[in-house]
Amino acid sequence: MSKQKLSKEELSKLQELNNAFTQAKISLGDAEIQKVEILTSIQAIKKEFANLEKELIKNYGEQSVINLQTGEVTDKKE
Repeated sequence: MSKQKLSKEELSKLQELNNAFTQAKISLGDAEIQKVEILTSIQAIKKEFANLEKELIKNYGEQSVINLQTGEVTDKKE
């Protein structure tokens, strides 16, 4: 095959698409890192919630219901 060369326009478009593809992959990687950080944060919140729940059950009983707006504790209605 004889040596050929892309036109300036072809080369420019090819480079532009390659850069866009690379940037998209980087953005996807950043999003995945952020997802892992959020999932880790959720796990920590769930653990803290479980600890508080145990403490509240100890203080107010297993059958208590807490109003999250007022903080009022009532017995569970059956």
